[in-house]
Amino acid sequence: MAKRIIVACIFTPIMLWIMLVPPPLAWTALVCFIAAMAAFELMRAVGEGKITLPMRVATITAAALLPFGSWAKMGMAYVNLLAFVVMAVCFWCAIRAYDESGVPIGFSHVMACLFGGIIIPLSLSALVELRQMDHGKYLVLLAVLLTFATDAGAYFAGVLLGKHKGVTRVSPNKSVEGYIGGFCSGVVFAVLYGMVASKIAGDGVSLLPLALCGLFGAVATEVGDLAFSFIKRQYGVKDYGHLLPGHGGMLDRFDSMMFCGPVVLFIVQCLPVF
Repeated sequence: MAKRIIVACIFTPIMLWIMLVPPPLAWTALVCFIAAMAAFELMRAVGEGKITLPMRVATITAAALLPFGSWAKMGMAYVNLLAFVVMAVCFWCAIRAYDESGVPIGFSHVMACLFGGIIIPLSLSALVELRQMDHGKYLVLLAVLLTFATDAGAYFAGVLLGKHKGVTRVSPNKSVEGYIGGFCSGVVFAVLYGMVASKIAGDGVSLLPLALCGLFGAVATEVGDLAFSFIKRQYGVKDYGHLLPGHGGMLDRFDSMMFCGPVVLFIVQCLPVF
């Protein structure tokens, strides 16, 4: 526990400083690194030694480059190109392996590379796009802190009030009360955050999109946590990595943000907060 707290006290301020203080390119570079590490961790967890070196290189490279496209506003053509490269390399390696040994690289391994190289960084790119919007510092901070507020609310509600457990076998210790507590804490946090941000930024805010961000962002956070827990259980993995002692890997820390970020981005694009 002490190691976990120490790492959090060191890593969190550094991440927040990069997110809020330097130009957006610095935050984009950090997101690119997180996406690349997340792709690497996913392949290591599900690869079972069958994901070859060219497949790993193509996947990690695509994951590292894709968020940069959001910063440079390259559009979907850029995403399509990276997706094509990953597909071409992975299927070619699978075809060659089948020809040479008759033991194929499974379709699931190819899909894991596509998920790690395209879907994960594409989801994380929402954090890059939020940072570039008007009042982007406040919006990206909302998306990031919302995941922590939801997790904290779900944890404390589950500990104090949780009686109806076993909602899902993926996470059997989580209770109905815990999930409800997470949803409620997400809404409360988002509204309070908007009020504070309004005072600091000197602009008025609309509470409706903030409440919607809190509610649907909290739901997305819970789904993201369950989704990557499902992968862990299927492949018998406790942690995706050990990059952050006491916390696991990048996937262990940013799994919820991959789901929450796109939801928050969609809502604030449809209903401006400021």
